[in-house]
Amino acid sequence: MLTQLEKAQQKWGGVNTAIDDWLAERQDLLVHYCKLAGMKPYERNDNALPEKQDIMQFCQLMMDYVSAGHFEVYDQISNACKENGNNSIALAQSLYPRINQTTDIALEFNDKYAETNIEQLFEEFDTDLSKLGQALEERLELEDELIHNLYTKHS
Repeated sequence: MLTQLEKAQQKWGGVNTAIDDWLAERQDLLVHYCKLAGMKPYERNDNALPEKQDIMQFCQLMMDYVSAGHFEVYDQISNACKENGNNSIALAQSLYPRINQTTDIALEFNDKYAETNIEQLFEEFDTDLSKLGQALEERLELEDELIHNLYTKHS
């Protein structure tokens, strides 16, 4: 996911301030995800959970990122797609429902872990985090497809 982010930043960085800010938020989100997941360089003991504060911070970043997408960036992309014709509109309309499915998974994770005593959910955490990771990866690919469409039509 981080490699995918680097490619997106190289490809579309500087094209649009809102997208630049959004990609920076994406980077923050992915770094915090790696930390929770215990990925290098943030390895953790398999029998230990991340700190509650780290989970809460990640959930806040994730909600900010998801919200920025839905309420800022997607609106700009939708408006640009309308200007670009039927093919762009059809692409956006086909991708948004799939992005919404990943939003639902992010919201479920947030609702379950942001304000909960994590120790009660010890056995479920890694499974839920993995499911979330898969959803985030799919989401990033879908968002990149939207951004690519915007970039190729407006550059």
